[in-house]
Amino acid sequence: MKFNNHSYLQGQHAFLSASKYHWINYDDEKLDSRYLKHLATVRGTELHEFASEAIRLGIKLPRTKKTLNLYVNDAIGYKMEPEQVLFYSENAFGTTDAISFRKGKLRIHDLKTGETRTSMSQLEVYAALFCLEYQINPFEIEIELRIYQLNEVLIHEPSPKSIKYIMEKIITFDKRIEKLKIGV
Repeated sequence: MKFNNHSYLQGQHAFLSASKYHWINYDDEKLDSRYLKHLATVRGTELHEFASEAIRLGIKLPRTKKTLNLYVNDAIGYKMEPEQVLFYSENAFGTTDAISFRKGKLRIHDLKTGETRTSMSQLEVYAALFCLEYQINPFEIEIELRIYQLNEVLIHEPSPKSIKYIMEKIITFDKRIEKLKIGV
């Protein structure tokens, strides 16, 4: 049999896909809820792409208390890099929404488009990855982490001790994973 060519769909997943088969047990209410959550996730991705481009181009948004505007304008004001990958190893890396390091101060900002409250732990891991990649001692710099969500800005200055702890955990777990990869 000659199968139909759907190469344009390669790498994509349908909402009602076989690999995410749990939908076969949904009722109408659960389907509606999950699909609306899916749409919110797609919208969040689009907002991140828009924000990244606005920051990259230096296009400020109107001064309001809206999450997106605060995030973009602050990132431009602090001359931050959008969507920067921080890499320690193939087992430990991540992409910051916005980052800068100037005059001994590391800033990492994260845009959250959902309503579920988040934790600064994600940003602390980014700070640890930054210190590992660029061989910087967290005790010798200032660190400011920000989460932009629900028209608020949450600011956190982690202790160097907590960043050092995460760095050590990354190093230890990375070594352990590498041993597991070779079957030791």
